[in-house]
Amino acid sequence: MLNSPAECLLGVDSGGTFTDFVLFANGKVRIHKVLSTPQQPEQAILQGIAELDLKADGLSIVHGTTVATNAALEGKGARTVMIQNEGFADLLNIGRQARKSLYKLQPENEPPLTPAHLCLQVDTRLAANVELLKALSDGDLQRLRQQIKALKPQAVAINLLYSWLDDSAERLIGAQMPESVFVCRSSEVLPQIREYERGVATWLNAWLGPLVAQYLQKLQAQLPAARLSVMQSSGETLAARQAEHKAVHLLLSGPAGGLQGARHVCAKVSESRLLSFDMGGTSTDVAIIEGRPRLSNEGFIGRYPVAVPMLEMHTIGAGGGSIARVDAGGMLLLGPQSAGADPGPACYAQGGQQATVTDAHVYLGRLPADAALGGSLKLQPQAARKVIETLAQQLQGTPQAAAEGILALANEHMLAALRKIALQAGVDQRDYTLVSFGGAGGLHWECCLLSRDAP
Repeated sequence: MLNSPAECLLGVDSGGTFTDFVLFANGKVRIHKVLSTPQQPEQAILQGIAELDLKADGLSIVHGTTVATNAALEGKGARTVMIQNEGFADLLNIGRQARKSLYKLQPENEPPLTPAHLCLQVDTRLAANVELLKALSDGDLQRLRQQIKALKPQAVAINLLYSWLDDSAERLIGAQMPESVFVCRSSEVLPQIREYERGVATWLNAWLGPLVAQYLQKLQAQLPAARLSVMQSSGETLAARQAEHKAVHLLLSGPAGGLQGARHVCAKVSESRLLSFDMGGTSTDVAIIEGRPRLSNEGFIGRYPVAVPMLEMHTIGAGGGSIARVDAGGMLLLGPQSAGADPGPACYAQGGQQATVTDAHVYLGRLPADAALGGSLKLQPQAARKVIETLAQQLQGTPQAAAEGILALANEHMLAALRKIALQAGVDQRDYTLVSFGGAGGLHWECCLLSRDAP
């Protein structure tokens, strides 16, 4: 066990398939990898620290987490009440009236962000010049307390007009909430103009907050003597105790660390114009870096607009664990569904029964049969062969062609993502250096070569 934890800096990235560790100690770098534990992410972190033979006392940990991201994409937030001004109960559901498909006559109905019974209104009003037009009465506050008691929410989001100029009404309402409820005020989460964007950010923070806070509290309880900081979507770090209350700022926590790492490494060789290509087990993230990563306050996570500062990147559901399948017309499809960490690709021998990108690499010998991922996870080539052969039968082709088809399709998805961000930025990607990283990035060198000549 290392005797000088004060000299140690540990980077931890919890992904959908693997949890990765980079340890800098005594001037040397060590890397380690364990399978993620999605139901209890802190368990994989504790396992990795133990396997690295580290003492937690005084250890400095910088953590990129996907807890908020996964909960948002899977729709697994807390029961949240939204409190707004009288007449604004439907604000988040109306939004900007933007349509995904402008000319689609029969668009699919999406569930509202906040169900009607969880939208509460208060009869108070502040003018744009901060003149108080109508104050909250004791009766309003008493009625609000009764409604909250009846609804029994886990979290409450408060979003009042012009609260970014005067937050006294939001503070007064927040003080009425039970101590057991996670309370978020828009004047604290995103103190800026535009009530819709501010409202969505506040709702997201409240909706995800209890899950993030519970996770970080568990992790800190297991590592009480360690100094734990968390990566934000902007690429900056935040003390874990502060991050407990800023879930909306952690939606790109994991990918943000990769961009900062790519920037740091490439600066050593005087490369500043970069296309980053981060391929993990579940997804691939691509971004443009010109000196430093670009920031945006117009990002999206799934269908949710996120107005807090976050690194500008594009994510697709293509990773080492992406599942290959055949549609009704006999066409090969890939992703966005992933085998994740449990059961994982078939070659991990954890119970996976469907062919994935990693299985294709193993079948074609691009991952050696005797390789041990992360130093400990032994591959099972026979399991990979079985699922590739099954897929080949469905395609009425050879296993070789099926495996090559999986990788070709994965590469095309990634090339499309790289072209998209280049076109949106109005740049020629041939003028940029492609930086490949992530657990599976180096395996897709064809994508790297093709992107140099892509129009």
